[in-house]
Amino acid sequence: MSDDFVPDGKPLRRGWTTGACATAATRAALCALLGDGFPDPVTITLPGGQQPAFPLARETLGDGWAEAGIIKDAGDDPDVTHGALILARVARGAPGFGITFIAGEGVGVVTLPGLPIGVGEPAINPVPRRMMTETVAEIAARHGIGPDFTLTISVENGRALAEKTWNPRLGIRGGLSILGTTGIVVPYSCAAWIHSIHRGVDVARALGLSHVVGSTGDLSEKAAMARLGLAKEAYLDMGDFCGGLLKYLRANPVPEVTIAGGFGKLSKLAQGAMDLHSARSQVDVESLANDMRALGASDYSIEAVAASGSANAALLAAGELAPSLVVRVAERARGEAQRVVGTRTRVRILVVGRAGDVLGESS
Repeated sequence: MSDDFVPDGKPLRRGWTTGACATAATRAALCALLGDGFPDPVTITLPGGQQPAFPLARETLGDGWAEAGIIKDAGDDPDVTHGALILARVARGAPGFGITFIAGEGVGVVTLPGLPIGVGEPAINPVPRRMMTETVAEIAARHGIGPDFTLTISVENGRALAEKTWNPRLGIRGGLSILGTTGIVVPYSCAAWIHSIHRGVDVARALGLSHVVGSTGDLSEKAAMARLGLAKEAYLDMGDFCGGLLKYLRANPVPEVTIAGGFGKLSKLAQGAMDLHSARSQVDVESLANDMRALGASDYSIEAVAASGSANAALLAAGELAPSLVVRVAERARGEAQRVVGTRTRVRILVVGRAGDVLGESS
């Protein structure tokens, strides 16, 4: 597969989703169960037509079942499941009952409404299910039999890995989700994070929550929790993807959203940035100096802010006008967020200090 490139020109290698790995493991296990042996490497067809080959890390043939394992290679993406062993155990099912998915060790079960998989089902998303179903149907047809099998998907150490993901917040208990829409992991696309933000909104809406909170980090989230006291499902670890949250809320509204973050990141939002990462947007301190001018600051204070070099340094340079500057930035950030989210969701901004205290908020 061809490399991706980041702005500094260094090539980044793409990888494979857990769904692609589970499909490859399923194919290998079913081939072995039906007497064709374990293909190694095993080739699958992705939704986009690509045909990657996966080396087997484990192969076991039992009485009426076979199991194969694939080590997930996420390429150069900082994926929590990179290097995890994805296992598929295929066993014969009752004739006419079709394919049954089972959550093995390390794969979670859905416990809250709002996700694309129903409550009580293994957390195997629709596209990976379709990929595995099509693989089983193809091989079964080649052997002249019905596609009647149970597929038990497991992830070694998945229960512990899941604690580093959104799954506990989304009500997915016991392990990881089997994910992927293309089968391909694009390095640093952050697609999985944005996907999790969207699923968090879906769960909140399904639970009937009227207020959600997007926080840029743990400190901001804790401050918002202390201030707002909402149900835990209301809190979304938005990170830097403010635009990802707001645009999804525009199409899938809730009555109110609070954006909680530090002064620097919310200064970027106030200037219209929707990706708040330091590599993708910068604070315009001249804009903060203009805010100081609008607040009636002295020329000395305005010049100090303009020369400060960063948002937090500007806040220090603002002196006694710092609280007013915080509120002004919060109001401008609210206006930018409201413009993106539309009229069906009311926006509130919470500015959090480095000590975890609330510095100010929009009206």
